[in-house]
Amino acid sequence: MSFIETDEHKQLREAVSALAERYNYVDYVLPKARRHEPLSELWAEAGKLGFLGVNLPEEYGGGGAGIYELAIVQEEMSAKGCGLLLVVVSSAICGTILAKYGTDDQKQQWLPGLADGSRIIAFGITEADAGSNSHNITTVARRDGDDWILSGSKVFISGVDQADAVLVVARTEDAKTGKLRPALFIVPTDVPGFERTRMQMDIIEPDYQFSLFFDDVRLPADALVGEPDAALMQLFAGLNPERIMGAAMAVGVGRYALDAAVRYAKERTVWKQPIGAHQGIAHPLAQRKIEVELARLMMQKAAVLYDNGDDFGAAEAANMAKYSAAEAAIASLDQAIQTHGGSGLTQEAGLAAMLGAARIARVAPVSREMILNFVAQHSLGLPKSY
Repeated sequence: MSFIETDEHKQLREAVSALAERYNYVDYVLPKARRHEPLSELWAEAGKLGFLGVNLPEEYGGGGAGIYELAIVQEEMSAKGCGLLLVVVSSAICGTILAKYGTDDQKQQWLPGLADGSRIIAFGITEADAGSNSHNITTVARRDGDDWILSGSKVFISGVDQADAVLVVARTEDAKTGKLRPALFIVPTDVPGFERTRMQMDIIEPDYQFSLFFDDVRLPADALVGEPDAALMQLFAGLNPERIMGAAMAVGVGRYALDAAVRYAKERTVWKQPIGAHQGIAHPLAQRKIEVELARLMMQKAAVLYDNGDDFGAAEAANMAKYSAAEAAIASLDQAIQTHGGSGLTQEAGLAAMLGAARIARVAPVSREMILNFVAQHSLGLPKSY
């Protein structure tokens, strides 16, 4: 790992930043979010420019790079306030899993569209009664001739209204032992028996959350991704990129908040000098800067480890990156609001709206408590607590 990015990385950052500047938070994202409209124009243009598929194989229209490069895309967009949630879901999770474990037909069918943004796949794992215990999911797929019959439900599934399909984590029954094993299925959103209900969330976000219900949904044999008994490994192949992308998004949000706060602290003058000259303003912002940069380093480390095939090292670093980036983003937004004083709570500033949305990073895609459990058990060697 080098701390000096390549010219290609620098050019990617500049190009993404230039696009994001045109679709910035105040002028584009926040008005869309208040109307709960998806960021369709930004998504389409980012796809045409190749940003959404930078991590996907070149033979399927992708950039042939890795999660590090996709993290650059997510961080730079988020630094302008226009991070894309579906980059986490469609590009990072589903794109990675299909590129690694999909059949040739599945890759041909889905990856070119994921790369250019013309197709979107949502990701369905969370269940109301399973919570963080993904081993306890109850959505079941059973054989019926060559087909599969899918039954069950999911909650907190992002962007289903924008998606062509959902990559659903279900369980199949082992004919020999009778035990249930995890498996992944591509479920088109227009298939009979698939129902979705929009969840009422009290945050200002452009993307909706949905609860899903599968009422004996019939799927062809080729809906199964990879092998049924390998699905746990396949699932984890997407979860590390998910955490890295979540960290990249949070790092970008932290940068956005600091930029807004510093700009205001330089311009706002009381007692004959800018408020940024006072240590009561300057020191908390400097502290937030340090925290954001530390989180960014861990995010970059996680991406490098993942791209180089170090699965355990990537899991540890990705969890730490997601934890630290979430905390840094929330603290930076809170300090930005405090720096602005009453102005920080106005609609014009938009910081309070962003703080509510950034708060998601503490609970999704994995809660900070479960990350602490992971670090305690796997990094420190302490007894398992759950």
